[in-house]
Amino acid sequence: MAVRAPLQPHVHGDPLIAGTDESLDAFARRLGHEFREPMLLVEALTHPSVSGQKRRIARHGYERLEFLGDRVLGLVIAEWLLERFPKENEGAIAKRHVALVRREALVEVAAAIGLGRHLVLSPGEEVVGRENPTILADACEAVIGALYRDGGLPAATRFIRGAWSAFIDRHAAPPQDPKSALQQWALARGLKLPRYVEVSRGGSDHLPVFEIRVEIEGQPSATARGPSKRVAERDAAAALLQRLSS
Repeated sequence: MAVRAPLQPHVHGDPLIAGTDESLDAFARRLGHEFREPMLLVEALTHPSVSGQKRRIARHGYERLEFLGDRVLGLVIAEWLLERFPKENEGAIAKRHVALVRREALVEVAAAIGLGRHLVLSPGEEVVGRENPTILADACEAVIGALYRDGGLPAATRFIRGAWSAFIDRHAAPPQDPKSALQQWALARGLKLPRYVEVSRGGSDHLPVFEIRVEIEGQPSATARGPSKRVAERDAAAALLQRLSS
């Protein structure tokens, strides 16, 4: 029987590539899959900034597999939710689905499996890339795409159900978006809709920080920071809801 070569995308001494010495075989085992085409996993971990360099570790960056993985994740989660909550209506299932496939959940999964340590990055991304939420979420979707390409839907489903098991029962009731809840709070009292104001924008291109204030006429305001306007607005709404209910 032929011996499969270990998964090792990092080339010793390559100035374009930086990363961990830990074998990707261990990472693949953490995913619960033995790759027949190891380069699929390498591609899933290769940032697009590496493509086009003189020495290519993979034919493509992770964008193509990310595109695929996003669809696979959505399908697996949708089927799982229908199975797990057979009596819930479409609206409740949709809210759960949004919460489970959003970037924050992907980043938590990426951190849990140690994905950042295995990213193949160019020097320009190396400084902050391994902690960048967008890169981690995109690469996590790409890993799902690689699992699907190599092992079909069973391999992807096995990983997703294992990695997302901590999230699916996190809330007894379907999660409600704080912005929607705050809007309902205001409308129920005959008030104008909440107003979101950008207070500041800082950080770097790689790790931006937005500060958002939410206001309701005649009520106290609340502010929050986040890596995107959407996250900052959501957290500001959640903070104001907590303040209004206290």
